[in-house]
Amino acid sequence: MHCRHRANIASGVVFAAALGISAMLGVRHAAAQQPAPAPAAIDDNGDPWENTNRAIFEFNQGVDRTVLVPVANVYRAALPTQIRDMIHDFLQNLNSPIIFANDVLQGQAGLAGETLGRAVLNTTIGFGGIFDVAGKFGVPFHTNDLGITLATWGVGSGPYMMLPVLGPSNPRDLFGDVADSFGDPGNIVASQHHRVWASVTRGVVSGIDERSRNIESLAEIERTSLDYYATIRSLARQRRAAQIRHQKEDVPNAAPLQGASALPPPAPMPGESVAVLPAKSAPAMSYQMVAPAPMVNSLADLQKSSMTTSAAPRR
Repeated sequence: MHCRHRANIASGVVFAAALGISAMLGVRHAAAQQPAPAPAAIDDNGDPWENTNRAIFEFNQGVDRTVLVPVANVYRAALPTQIRDMIHDFLQNLNSPIIFANDVLQGQAGLAGETLGRAVLNTTIGFGGIFDVAGKFGVPFHTNDLGITLATWGVGSGPYMMLPVLGPSNPRDLFGDVADSFGDPGNIVASQHHRVWASVTRGVVSGIDERSRNIESLAEIERTSLDYYATIRSLARQRRAAQIRHQKEDVPNAAPLQGASALPPPAPMPGESVAVLPAKSAPAMSYQMVAPAPMVNSLADLQKSSMTTSAAPRR
């Protein structure tokens, strides 16, 4: 009795297993007969808010053309190169405390030593930073901020953002800019003495100075770009990646109001101090076929032509 019961159970298990295997094979065969679903579209440019960003970019372009570039041109025309370099060096020296703090937070002892040495030399011998004495001794300027520090410690940048007037950024760098602004000793002193206008003036002058150093390069990029927005997005990311790697960024600064770069000022053209934005494209050139001039076939023809010309009456 028990043997027969066990045999029935074993038969049921085998039958159920056979049904399961048959069902799995049938499902696999049916799936193979149907076309594979199309892969979902993937936004691989890191710009999920592109429509909004493009609208802000157009607004920024209007501000740039009507305000920033004209003011930057006046700045270049009114002040000689030496004075502009002094202002640039002074503003960079004011950023030394924030740069030094982020050098330390990143564990960059060498960069921290360079920043401290530059601050001491330029503040003392360089008369408050208006002369880049450290640069002449071979200690170059480098930028650093909390956004770079967060990136160094593995914080992702987040989606690409186009900020009004400020230009390209991302959530990580925006947070870093705000935090650096509140932690900047110059801003703290200005706030304590109710001189907020001093911080605003510092930021505006820094933006004008930086924009004046990128007029020609950005104008050329705009003139040659098929999609200026996409080009600026790519340039901003390249420049930021170089800063995170602590490499010298040789990419034009598309966000001048967010911080100075180490790029030297453009070499002034002879007799020029004002740059212009790219003009509208010139009309297409037209060509007209002209009959070739009769060729001189022989030395006799050449002599005859010469004699005829010399014999012509003079007025």
